[in-house]
Amino acid sequence: MADFILNSWRFCRLYLQRCQHDQIGMIGGYLAYISILSLVPLVAVAFSVLNAFPMFAGLRGEIEAFVYANIVPSRGQEIQSYINGFVENIGQMTTVGVLFLVLVALMLIHNIDKTLNKIWRVQKRPRLVISLSIYWMILTLGPILLGSSIALTSYLASLSHLADDYTPGLSNFLLSFTPYAMSLLAFFMLYQLVPNIKVRYGHALWGALLASLLFEMLKNGFALYIQHFPSYQAIYGALALVPILFVWIYLSWLVVLIGAELTALLQEQHCRALQLQQRKIQRAQAAAPASTVTESADVSH
Repeated sequence: MADFILNSWRFCRLYLQRCQHDQIGMIGGYLAYISILSLVPLVAVAFSVLNAFPMFAGLRGEIEAFVYANIVPSRGQEIQSYINGFVENIGQMTTVGVLFLVLVALMLIHNIDKTLNKIWRVQKRPRLVISLSIYWMILTLGPILLGSSIALTSYLASLSHLADDYTPGLSNFLLSFTPYAMSLLAFFMLYQLVPNIKVRYGHALWGALLASLLFEMLKNGFALYIQHFPSYQAIYGALALVPILFVWIYLSWLVVLIGAELTALLQEQHCRALQLQQRKIQRAQAAAPASTVTESADVSH
């Protein structure tokens, strides 16, 4: 028990030192700034992809509600009206302007990829053409996966309402559990697929579990703060949404980086343990012939 507590303390101290060394606070601010610049282009491209699939037409309202509720808790409808107005104006842009918006959206994905690979200490990066292909695949497949997951959630919720006659409270349980499950899946895929290195499923799951719990707690706490302590509204007035949006995106990126640091540290500790084990095996193999020679010499004498 004492060894477990001591090892846990050492791990926590190493984890905090790693977060401080990587300056996740400063990196979170940088990603928040890039995210605000890329927010409208990213949403525009995402909904343009969804509009290409008629199967998601009936779920557009639910998808928008889910996306904007996670962009800024308790202020989702307000920011939805602004962003939808910006997205409608995109139809009046020229082809060059649309390509620029797509480039800005790809820039956000590139910075996320660069940041996570830096946390994992990855030096070797794929070629630019391969990277752009991956970014474009994420930009196009991401909205489809989001729409599919929301459609599946709606289907399960409808089934759970039918099952309430046999198991009362099942639908409420599923509806309360769904945000945690979707956050866990999103963080798991982020930590598993983005780093240009093989990440063990268990390590990615631990990081995703920490990040999803922090994210849901942060979402509820931030919503309570906005509702009961409207200091931003009193100070900034009509512009209060801008600092609220920036603070929320900054805190969200901190959660992402905290989970990534845990996953990377677990991966690093595992690799270090494997290296120590290999060294012990090599030393044992090197010592074995020497002991054999000594024994044969003793027998000859």
